[in-house]
Amino acid sequence: MQDTTRKVEEVGIVTDFFSHVSVAAIQLTGSLKVGDTILIQGHTTSVEQVVDSMQIEKQSVQEAKAGDNIGIKVSERVRKHDKVLKAI
Repeated sequence: MQDTTRKVEEVGIVTDFFSHVSVAAIQLTGSLKVGDTILIQGHTTSVEQVVDSMQIEKQSVQEAKAGDNIGIKVSERVRKHDKVLKAI
């Protein structure tokens, strides 16, 4: 059961999902770093996970900022236009 009192901020939106490698492409509207807990939510999506790694243009990075397009491995299927929230 999720803690409904947890504070979150929207940090991006899913722009694509690559099912064969289970990677989400995300356009960031806020900052994100390895180790952050994210929630990906949409009409039929509800995924919570820790960011283990992320890439920009196939290069591993530890953090990314608003305006960056990143790829992260996800534990479940996500969909275009799903919101990416960061637990704060």
